[in-house]
Amino acid sequence: MLSDPVRFEGRILFLTEDADKVCRQLAGGDLDLDQALHLRNQISTDEITPAFICYHFDEKLGDFPYLGLKCGDAFPVKEGSVRAGGFAVSVAGKRRGKGSSREASPYAEQCAGIRLVIAESFERIYRQNAQNLGLLTSTDAGLIPRIRRGEGIPLVEFTTGLDPVTAEIVRRGGLFAYNAARLTGEVLPPLPAHGLRPMTYAEKLLARHAVVDAAAGQVGLPVVKPGDGLFVQADWRFSHEYVTPMAASFLEKALGSDAILREPATILAFRDHLTFLHHTMKPEHRAMDLLTVAERLKPAQEAFCTKHGIRLHGELPDGTGSEGICHSIMAERYVLPGQLVVGTDSHTPHAGALGCLAFGVGTTDIACAWVTGDVRVTVPPTMRVRLRGRLRAGVSAKDVILHLLAQPLIREGGAIGHVIEYQGEGLLDLDTDERATLTNMAAEIGGFTGLIAPDAETIRFVQERRGVALSLESWMHGDGGAAYAHTLEVDCAALGPMLARPGDPGNGVPLAELGEAVPIDIAYLGSCTGGKRGDLRRAFEVVQTAAAEGRRVPEGVQFFVQCGSEDVRRYAIAQGWMAAFEAVGAVVLGSSCGACINAGPGVSTRPDQVTISAINRNFPGRSGPGQMWLASPATVAASALAGRIVGA
Repeated sequence: MLSDPVRFEGRILFLTEDADKVCRQLAGGDLDLDQALHLRNQISTDEITPAFICYHFDEKLGDFPYLGLKCGDAFPVKEGSVRAGGFAVSVAGKRRGKGSSREASPYAEQCAGIRLVIAESFERIYRQNAQNLGLLTSTDAGLIPRIRRGEGIPLVEFTTGLDPVTAEIVRRGGLFAYNAARLTGEVLPPLPAHGLRPMTYAEKLLARHAVVDAAAGQVGLPVVKPGDGLFVQADWRFSHEYVTPMAASFLEKALGSDAILREPATILAFRDHLTFLHHTMKPEHRAMDLLTVAERLKPAQEAFCTKHGIRLHGELPDGTGSEGICHSIMAERYVLPGQLVVGTDSHTPHAGALGCLAFGVGTTDIACAWVTGDVRVTVPPTMRVRLRGRLRAGVSAKDVILHLLAQPLIREGGAIGHVIEYQGEGLLDLDTDERATLTNMAAEIGGFTGLIAPDAETIRFVQERRGVALSLESWMHGDGGAAYAHTLEVDCAALGPMLARPGDPGNGVPLAELGEAVPIDIAYLGSCTGGKRGDLRRAFEVVQTAAAEGRRVPEGVQFFVQCGSEDVRRYAIAQGWMAAFEAVGAVVLGSSCGACINAGPGVSTRPDQVTISAINRNFPGRSGPGQMWLASPATVAASALAGRIVGA
């Protein structure tokens, strides 16, 4: 249990927009809150711990928090500087921890000595990861002068407003301590008790998976509502190579090397992020011996999976890629409507396109879930996105989501932690691959997950991809009269192709309003968001005419095509799509996350390079030091052929 009151002995670090102010603090100077303004907003986990830092999965991470923090045009934090500064508290602005679900970020802060993170608002996964680790969080800037005076802060100030389960996790100092008490019966999670009420589809899914009595295997509640703290039984649990070794290490430290996993047949592992890393690692990172560090992840994951009988979707034997990206394979091979799926990646909501509740969790969450079979959630509110009318020809799901990300409600964090449920006539124009782009990028919205109730298209997809006849159950929809926290309307007929300017997926601009000519150096078609069958088909429709006419990608432009899975790549080869891409000068790569995680061909190598990409996020440093624009697969293909950003 944490001490009560809590005292913080150490300095306060303000993460500001001014690089000089950050440097001044790292050199030993202190600031007041007024002097620190303006604080950095929307600090992503890519900035807290850039991808190459996450090759470490132990206390060494404490040397690297905020290494990717961009203040103006500068990166003021250096290796070891936060740990050496003696900081106990870190302060930032809105939407702290957006982006990837990597628990390496709060773990790096904790290992550097940080015990409390303060922000105007937090992204859901980041805050949950911090709570799981025992790292305290607060949105109360009024704590700052009290901490400076040496005042002890009552523990209740860090638990007020939390559901009872989360509050007890905070009091006990983390999720492992809480689960240890839960498994011995020392603590029993309180169950909500409500009268009958109309529920959204997401609420129905959570109610049906709510753990009532873990020892007896009893699952299912008649009603839940937003704010309820629950443990929910997962039908599938998966992790990738960035997380599996760290989770295995956490598990062994907490429960010993003989921990028994629950139902290993429903646990999956993937090596999908780093299979091309050796092709693109920067010389300065090689000089830091990071390739050796990264290469430890593969055998550590393989050993854990072998020990526990876990199915590992790994690298291809010939070294040309991986079996596929976790999200792609989960949708193509595993998940079904009505299921609940958790994975160690913020884009786990990809599978929500099939009518299942799929959401990202952190390292501690998955390590505990391996043993218990369940994860804790606070029932989230639901934001309804109603797609009115029909999409015009040439407008895709990526255009819809980039339009949504630019809306003020979303940019200001109004959808943080919400289920994003898509409804409306516009869904009729989107097959499951396209729908997966909408649910996948709920992560960029800051949502808990993205979700679409299953329909005839879901049945078609499962039959086509798996040869399985599927029948939907009558409960698989939201109730009439269900409560939605917000409703956003999208006039599909008025929507055209969209872009996101470099720096953030929310920097949306209609392609028709771009104005200036933007020459490109790199075009990248790939990732879980942009490497599905439907994505490649739309890009092929753009390049087939050019291929027939003998036109090619201009000199000085690189065009990379990378599938989300080998299932997709085999299909694309059979359809003749890959031959068409190669005919116009594209480089076709084996399946992998690759450039999307700054670990494969397609990354920029210089700040002046311009990339147009079909991936899901363009935070600073996400895919190299250059300027990255986000766009639909069709726009990426058209721009590759033109050598500048253009529409299809």
